[in-house]
Amino acid sequence: MQEYVKLRRHGAVAEIVIDRPEKMNAMTPGMTQTLVGIRQDIELDDAIRAVLLRGEGERAFSAGSDLHTLKTYRTAWEFRARTDYAMVIRDFTKPVVAALKGWVLGGGLEMMLGADVRVAGQSAKFGAPEVVRGWVGGGGASQMLPRLVGYGQAMRLLLTGDTIDANEAHSIGLVEMVVADAAVVETAMALCRRMAEFSPIATQSVKAAVRASLSMSVEQGIRYENELTSLCFASGNYEEGADAFGSRTSRS
Repeated sequence: MQEYVKLRRHGAVAEIVIDRPEKMNAMTPGMTQTLVGIRQDIELDDAIRAVLLRGEGERAFSAGSDLHTLKTYRTAWEFRARTDYAMVIRDFTKPVVAALKGWVLGGGLEMMLGADVRVAGQSAKFGAPEVVRGWVGGGGASQMLPRLVGYGQAMRLLLTGDTIDANEAHSIGLVEMVVADAAVVETAMALCRRMAEFSPIATQSVKAAVRASLSMSVEQGIRYENELTSLCFASGNYEEGADAFGSRTSRS
């Protein structure tokens, strides 16, 4: 069976490639299970400190679920118990940077929302067309979009199913960077390598603290942040970090 989700290692950076360009990198249940295994491999590999996520080809990052495979679920309850590929991306504890070209639709948009930083090419187009098809996305769009772009912009996208281009996506805060298509992967890889320079305990603690802020009060979040800071100190990273900071400031 052909492997449509691939893992490539570049030193401390893992590259996940959705490799089904002839189908606009649409996801199937089998591809999701492959992604689950890749995530586990990455999480257990201490040498990997950051993750780059991209789609193969120029047409699409991902058009979401392969609609033909939805017919394989015999009941709504079987569908309810599925593993959702966007949630697999969201569950990474290590930093994830998404490199985006072409169509980013439906579940593809939700995968992108599960990443931590998003780099879009000029060709990227974003949309949540589920409402047009008669349902709501099940991979986090209704929860993550308002947190990124605000209630009104999220409702505009979710209730119309309209698509927006990369520049508009950047203007409303849906993506963090817009570059030429030819520079998307290189830019995303540079960000990953930058993140991989630092202690994994530090970067993963930053991610854990910020993700917690999405569901905690400020008071709870600050207490959690302090616990994570204490964990970083207990791990022995403090002296190394202080030395690195001192060296950097002395050069400036």
